[in-house]
Amino acid sequence: MATVFISVSGAFVKVAFVGKGGSGKTTLSSLFIRHLTARALPVVAVDADINQHLGAALGLDEEVAAKIPALGDRLPEIRTHLRGRNWRIPGPSAMVKTTPPGSGSRLLTLAGDDPVHALGQEVDGATLLVTGRFTDKDLGVSCYHSKTGAVELYLNHLVDGPGEYAVVDMTAGADTFASGLFTRFDLMFLVAEPTRKGVAVYRQYKRYAADHGVALTVVGNKIQGDGDIAFLREEVGDDLLTWVGQSAAVRALEQGRQGMRLESANEAALDWMLAAVDARRKDWPGYHRQAVEFHLRYARSRPDAATVAALEKQVDPDFRYPA
Repeated sequence: MATVFISVSGAFVKVAFVGKGGSGKTTLSSLFIRHLTARALPVVAVDADINQHLGAALGLDEEVAAKIPALGDRLPEIRTHLRGRNWRIPGPSAMVKTTPPGSGSRLLTLAGDDPVHALGQEVDGATLLVTGRFTDKDLGVSCYHSKTGAVELYLNHLVDGPGEYAVVDMTAGADTFASGLFTRFDLMFLVAEPTRKGVAVYRQYKRYAADHGVALTVVGNKIQGDGDIAFLREEVGDDLLTWVGQSAAVRALEQGRQGMRLESANEAALDWMLAAVDARRKDWPGYHRQAVEFHLRYARSRPDAATVAALEKQVDPDFRYPA
């Protein structure tokens, strides 16, 4: 994870790809990640989807991808590291998915030498972190949010710098909003097919995102002609940023064939996406404020007063992210 990159961008951004199942968000997130690494930009890619296909989409052998240590399986080590000397947290096990950083906490950087990024696999010029698959042993015992909670902790403690990108392929559907994780992003790309179902998911996301000031933009996918574009424009209006059409190059990648150049129109769509990302400006005070808000919301949903009080004490009113 100590690779040195040359940055040509002033942005420092956490990006999420969301959408309904089958919309192509994993494919588009992998194309965007490749677009960044082709420009020698530092990228951490996080597979937070229950199906865990981002590694393969980036060209990683399936057997190699299956051996990447899962963040969800390493929570004790992750909590121990992030807690550091934060006296407000009595022990690593007291940390929950929403625990915000405070004085003494260990903050992470994308090029950092730390036990979290050490779990990553270098692929296509990016460092890939994975939450881990939902397995048979999880059935009836835990929900997938127990794994994505590791991503929320990671992003809460990640201080991304200028020209750095954290790109997360999220789980499909409205499950994205089952925790405060959806507020951990500077921009969310909603991948939408030109169908009524695709637009219905957009409306769901739009409502939730607007309630919490989360920036959301739409990328059309599987576009086959002007009619599809017109449909999306009519349904999502100015939220439609760009679109990606049917692609022989993408089909080749999905078949494991490398080297085919992406069509110029689709390459231009990725340029539009990168421009939208780079136009974002980090609001560290707002970022921390939302982390605290959702942590307190989580704390006050606990069933006993002692747990509520203990979790509330984890908030450090004097903490500030380094700008």
